[in-house]
Amino acid sequence: MTNILRLQQLAKLLDITRLQDTDTADSFAGWLDTVPPLPAAAYCVYPQYLPALAAWSERRTQAALATVVNFPSGDLPADLVCEQIQQAIAAGASEIDCVLPYKALLRGEHGFVKSFLYDVRQACAGVCLKVIIESGELVTAQQVAKATELAIEGGADFVKTSTGKVPVGVTHEAARIMLTVIAAAQRDVGFKASGGIRTVAQALTLLQLYEDISGKVATSAGMRIGASALVNELAEKLSEAD
Repeated sequence: MTNILRLQQLAKLLDITRLQDTDTADSFAGWLDTVPPLPAAAYCVYPQYLPALAAWSERRTQAALATVVNFPSGDLPADLVCEQIQQAIAAGASEIDCVLPYKALLRGEHGFVKSFLYDVRQACAGVCLKVIIESGELVTAQQVAKATELAIEGGADFVKTSTGKVPVGVTHEAARIMLTVIAAAQRDVGFKASGGIRTVAQALTLLQLYEDISGKVATSAGMRIGASALVNELAEKLSEAD
């Protein structure tokens, strides 16, 4: 595939992300005014900014609207997370990125994790559920694999690496383990790489890894890349290639 086609493919995989803890309504609106016109898969923002994003997207994009719940700690009780989900859907979200209770997983409380995911999946009826396993906080390869397995068993549409709020985001090794587990699943499950993907080169490496392990051409139905820092670089490269 030529470089320009690869860049165009990458643009369609992006979940353009804005999760700035210091944002205000004004700064968020200012960010929307600067977003390059890429054919992204989704925009992912904090729940309180969904109405502004929805109003903006009506004029600018056909991308899905995503938000985060149980974020970033993964520590909230399931009933509160389900409430967050219902409110987000009412505000226009069609995709939910939910943090797995990974600290419970580290304690070996797999039954608790399964019960949590069951409740979350029920609350996400009709919308896309991406489960964030926070791979950088998982100590062993076995824990990364187990978290991925539990997310798949719990009905995740995508398994996502990271929140981007802990020191270690996506790594090549964690992505490889997750993709290997996903490839062995009995149903189609997507993979989302996020956390620390700052360059187009990094994103293209992950895209290639996805295709090598899955044996599929990457589309937004099977792969997403959480993007904030790399959005402008990708837009510039596409502009230069025109």
